Amino acid sequence: MVQFHEHIISDLLEDPIGGVVVVSAGLGLPKLISSLLSLHDPSQGSVLILNASPSQKNSIDIDSQLSSITSDLPSHHRLSFYTSGGIFFITPRILIVDLLTQRLPTTSIAGIILLNAHSLSDTSTEAFIVRIMRSSNRSLYVRAFSDRPHAMVSGFAKAERLLKCLFLRKLHLWPRFQVYVSQNLERDPPEVVDIRVPMSPHMIGIQKAVIEVMDACLKEMRKTNKVDVEDLTVENGLFKSFDEIVRRQLDPIWHTLGKKTKQLVSDLKTLRKLLDYLSRYDAVTYLKYLDSLRASESFRSVWIFAESSYKIFEYAKKRVYHFGQSESGKSIGVSRTTSTRKRKLDEKNKDGDDSSASASSGLILKEILEEPPKWKVLRDILVEIQKEGQKQSMAGQEEIHGSQGDLNGIVLVACKDEHSCMQLQDCITKGHHKVMQEEWEKYLLSKVELQALPKYDKKKPKAPKGFGVLDGVIPSVSGQKAEVSSISKPENDALMAAAYEISKQAKKDTDVKDGGANEEHAKGKKNGRKNKRQMISKTDRECETSIQSETPHSKQKETVNDQNLSTAGHLLGNASESNYRCVLQKHDDQGPENNSAFSSVHFHALESNQSLLDILQPSVIIVYHPDIAFVREIEIYKSENPSKRLKVYFLFYEDSTEVQKFDASVRRENGAFESLIRQKSLMMIPVCQDEQFLGVNSSQEPQSIAAQNVITRKAGGRKEAEKEMQIIVDMREFMSSLPNVLHQKGMRIIPVTLEVGDYIVSPLICVERKSIQDLFGSFSSGRLYHQVEMMSRCYRIPVLLIEFSQDKSFSFQSASEIGDDVTPNSIMSKLSLLVLHFPRLRIVWSRSLHATAEIFAMLKANQDEPDVGKAIRIGVPSEDGIIENDIRAENLNTSAVEFLRRLPGITDSNYRSVMDGCTNLAEVVQLPMEKLAVLMGGHKAAKTLRDFLDAKYPTLL
Repeated sequence: MVQFHEHIISDLLEDPIGGVVVVSAGLGLPKLISSLLSLHDPSQGSVLILNASPSQKNSIDIDSQLSSITSDLPSHHRLSFYTSGGIFFITPRILIVDLLTQRLPTTSIAGIILLNAHSLSDTSTEAFIVRIMRSSNRSLYVRAFSDRPHAMVSGFAKAERLLKCLFLRKLHLWPRFQVYVSQNLERDPPEVVDIRVPMSPHMIGIQKAVIEVMDACLKEMRKTNKVDVEDLTVENGLFKSFDEIVRRQLDPIWHTLGKKTKQLVSDLKTLRKLLDYLSRYDAVTYLKYLDSLRASESFRSVWIFAESSYKIFEYAKKRVYHFGQSESGKSIGVSRTTSTRKRKLDEKNKDGDDSSASASSGLILKEILEEPPKWKVLRDILVEIQKEGQKQSMAGQEEIHGSQGDLNGIVLVACKDEHSCMQLQDCITKGHHKVMQEEWEKYLLSKVELQALPKYDKKKPKAPKGFGVLDGVIPSVSGQKAEVSSISKPENDALMAAAYEISKQAKKDTDVKDGGANEEHAKGKKNGRKNKRQMISKTDRECETSIQSETPHSKQKETVNDQNLSTAGHLLGNASESNYRCVLQKHDDQGPENNSAFSSVHFHALESNQSLLDILQPSVIIVYHPDIAFVREIEIYKSENPSKRLKVYFLFYEDSTEVQKFDASVRRENGAFESLIRQKSLMMIPVCQDEQFLGVNSSQEPQSIAAQNVITRKAGGRKEAEKEMQIIVDMREFMSSLPNVLHQKGMRIIPVTLEVGDYIVSPLICVERKSIQDLFGSFSSGRLYHQVEMMSRCYRIPVLLIEFSQDKSFSFQSASEIGDDVTPNSIMSKLSLLVLHFPRLRIVWSRSLHATAEIFAMLKANQDEPDVGKAIRIGVPSEDGIIENDIRAENLNTSAVEFLRRLPGITDSNYRSVMDGCTNLAEVVQLPMEKLAVLMGGHKAAKTLRDFLDAKYPTLL
């Protein structure tokens, strides 16, 4: 255990009530909690750990000694766990149900450990649990932990409100710059090598273009005057929380925003990903992602039509391939041919484009396949580590990797995600060029698969849908001029030709060698098509298109589309050597020494949230994608192993947003802690706040003076015993915060499994609660119709409660979206039809959770309390198929009604009038023709029924 962990634990143990601990990211919070739990004495009672994610469970419970209480366990087994005095993981939903049903003796619980405290609020289920348990067990301690300080400062006085809802008084702040932390971690720091890798010119161009486009989108956002301008900076836009900040500010007025503003919010998220993926992935993967964006967002997004957006696509293509003339080597002016060309769907215009393209004959498609600069640096570092280890071992000195008995030394490479780990591992084992070539083949094959998809709009060629971007056509958007973001027709033909050649060759190889080894299969493909060029002569025009590869092991391929495969002639020739071939040959010379050299290299994905440092005990750590939390984990690992020599390499792209994001994350965390320190000095936490929450009715507001004066006039001021209100709640509703708010209002919550409704307010009133999102989903699936039908059958007053979020506008639809007529897609039309079909249904609109609690209190006025046993049985059919409390069965003979509705001539429009005019089926049969015509609304329907009733039954006699 590091020393400052001991200080944190001692501070927590000083206060028997508990406290909230906020630490910097990566400062070993799971180890801190494990050390704290190791001090637990079973005689004190059980300890429950709430709100833990699966990765946090694995980090805290390394030896798998702690049990989890799940809903699969029977209630008596859960009771034995509660009273055993052990430490258990449990979900808030199970715990709150056991508390409300009094299956859990609160005196047997010593304390509660709350993880991810930044996600809690006064309406969360965890606060509900703490309030109930503290009301009956004063000695209970509550210890909450969080390692996200920036999330603790979002909103108004969040830390203070968190302390109040958990009934705590102490806030413990442990930033990286705290004295004990800095002294402990900086006493014996590891050897750090900071390597700044220069980006390629094309990467610099892409980064500059993305930042320009992002700045343009932010300027457009500022024009709306709907968002705080201080938050709209490019630096803030590098973080995921930026999307949450913007959405949180726009949520109350989201329905009033135009399509452009909503799209800008989505575009900022897309641009942030483009910056992140530029430094994370290779050139081919990046181009594939851009192609997917171009196909899915080209006719909707705003950023694609920005001034600098075309540079992103152009530079991304230049990193992968080069399309130009074979003689001069100059690139064809793709921007010139595509920016002025509109969508042409008729054959004449297509022929015109083909003839203009054929004028520039001798086109060539060169595979550039630019490798990420970090790949070469990583390989050089691994070679350097190996040579240093050999020197140390030959000199007989202590090895750089093996001061703790590890002779070979373990090298840990930390990447952002699993894809990067697998790709870097392939780079080490297979070589850089082969990995890039495989990615290039996957990219081309994906184009073949996309081309092979069935096209459903062939019968309507004159109706442009905007999906023809990958076919070399620019989507036509009304009111907007399409910038250059798509490839030219000859260029697309060359790519498709190469793709079909690969797919044909792969199919041919699989036919020849069925089930053969992958390595031999790849070798046969590589050697069979080495240094070859294919020239295709098309039937409708003469245009030579060839592919020339820069890499010595790359495949030369070209073919045509399905329409021209049968008529095209294939001519193979030797490709001329290019200058790039010599340059890349030097990189390939380093390839043979890869398999045996780096056998002790391990890769770790930071997104997996697993701590491998203590398990692997590496001597060298290469931080391929820098992350502030992982840097702190390295510091903790070194401080726990001061005798071990540790060398850390940091790989940054020089002058990139990667460096800017890392520095900004440090500044943001420090700023969050400074804000928390100021809040802590100004907090107003009541010293005796525990006494304010003695019982269930503690949160009720005190009576006014007028109400007290009224009481004094009755029986000498004797206060009448207040009747406790109770509400029956379905178990599934504890996923929401409404039961917590109802409990705050002084209502007794009874959790049961209900077949009909979500809340039983009284024996007559049943409430089905729907949020806005759930309402739309229930209408789409048809589930709401069945729910309302069952409520109408079983309760006198069925209520549909539509609840809005507190931080959003109390408006269902904007005025412009409400139409004059009933439409199948309109939510208001669906609600109207629902009310028409169920006349007794009542719709209640609620602004927020607290407004819903007040509505429930008003609905319960002058109503009896619901019966729990009866509520559970309602809606459950008996053995005879009879549903208890069926109101239709009480008022009507449902079997006779169903029989009447099935008679010829009886329809949905006239069966009610027939029921009003007759008391039973016998009267219907005996009615004269004239009376039947009046009741059924016409002689034709009456004659149909009379003919059916008077029809003779054929017999054999």
